[in-house]
Amino acid sequence: MSGGRVALVTGASRGIGRGIAERLGADGVRVIVNYRDDAEAAAEVVATVESAGGHATAVRADVADPDQLRGLFEAVEDTHGALDILVANAGVARFAPLADATDEDFEFLFNTNTRPIFWALREAAHRLRDGGRIVVISSGVTVTARPSAGLYAASKAAAEQMVRSASKELGPRGITVNNVLPGATRTDTLLSTTSAEQLAEARARAPLGRLGEPSDIAAVVAFLASRDGGWITGQTIHAGGGLF
Repeated sequence: MSGGRVALVTGASRGIGRGIAERLGADGVRVIVNYRDDAEAAAEVVATVESAGGHATAVRADVADPDQLRGLFEAVEDTHGALDILVANAGVARFAPLADATDEDFEFLFNTNTRPIFWALREAAHRLRDGGRIVVISSGVTVTARPSAGLYAASKAAAEQMVRSASKELGPRGITVNNVLPGATRTDTLLSTTSAEQLAEARARAPLGRLGEPSDIAAVVAFLASRDGGWITGQTIHAGGGLF
């Protein structure tokens, strides 16, 4: 299949990734919906995109496995012939005070949140067409210190540094590379890991008076991925509704 721009969104079967996939599909981009486990949820995203007149394909791959990640990029090229946009969204959260965190916690977070960004940036550097776009979804905890979030924030912040270097390396080809930092965004992960009191506090502190929605983050990503976003690169975009 050819024609039009092609985007790969990792971790796109739910939450922010789903919102991004649906928005890019609505904008006329051909979207590869990557998922790890939930094929039914990924199929729902594809159906939503296509019911709105867009084009989407679901591809299973665990991006924490370098062979599967490479196979994901190869599947995109086999199906579409090229790739224009990478949105590296897949990631995990785990919280514990540093005094109680284990070596396994450290390995888990860096192996899942940091190493896959390195692998994805490396693959994208070889495969994206000139003028392409890379957006890495990080987290607002990298700029707002929170108890129990030290390891999680560190695993995300390390990836942010790679983005800045990649923007310098890929800029001569017209490829932009940026970070987006969501704040408190209404996802299943947030709702399952945050108490009602903490959610109420986040709403109270937000200048806009509410939690973010996946569509809020998707709108920022859609701009960065568009042709209009071509003069922004190497940046860390705060998308937290004023929380940070």
